[in-house]
Amino acid sequence: MKRYIHLLFILFLLNCDKERIVQLPEIENAKITEVKDVSPAYIFYDETQPDSTLFNRKNLIGTTNWLVNVDKRLTLKQAIPHIQYLQDKRKKASMHKNEDAKNYFTCNDTSLGSLGFVEFTDVNYIIDIENYKPVDEAPIDNEIKYVLIHFFNNDYLNITEFLSDKQTKDQTLEIDKYFNSDLFTEYRKNKNIINISFDIRMSFQLYIRLKHKVMDYTNEMSKINNDEFIY
Repeated sequence: MKRYIHLLFILFLLNCDKERIVQLPEIENAKITEVKDVSPAYIFYDETQPDSTLFNRKNLIGTTNWLVNVDKRLTLKQAIPHIQYLQDKRKKASMHKNEDAKNYFTCNDTSLGSLGFVEFTDVNYIIDIENYKPVDEAPIDNEIKYVLIHFFNNDYLNITEFLSDKQTKDQTLEIDKYFNSDLFTEYRKNKNIINISFDIRMSFQLYIRLKHKVMDYTNEMSKINNDEFIY
């Protein structure tokens, strides 16, 4: 594992001999701090490219855990198509497949001064909202609160809640105040299904920070939907 950590911090040499480095997104108090048996992919920020991204996946090995290193300066619009490509590649792999292999975003954990990882193996990125159909559409459970969190810019979110198929909350809040409020204390006491969505223009840095916070503020009482909406 140490060998891969060192690789993430040295300059990555492309065949054009131009030196490049990924600026990793930053989080605090990562729950996953070590991943073994890994291979890396890189999504660079490169202003010389039409979409400002340069994607390198040469070193991926299908049977390993994948560490996806996304430059924090990229937007979701730039990064998500490459991430979806990797997910499809993993799903379509047939020979020498490892069912236990997972996908992780690599982050810089500023609280620990080392790397941290955010798993996204089962996340489905939904960009075509109009034609979206849930894979498993379970019937409404009257004892479960359904929470919709939409981060629609860098500062604000909209939260909508439903109970027994009736809307109980529709509120716009500052993001920082939301995570410092008592709302997540409620989520720890009752059964919830949390759906999250993000503005497609959002930076990858902010996306990772918010996604990590939602995961950190919830517990076994809450299930976070694997379908993430990007629009």
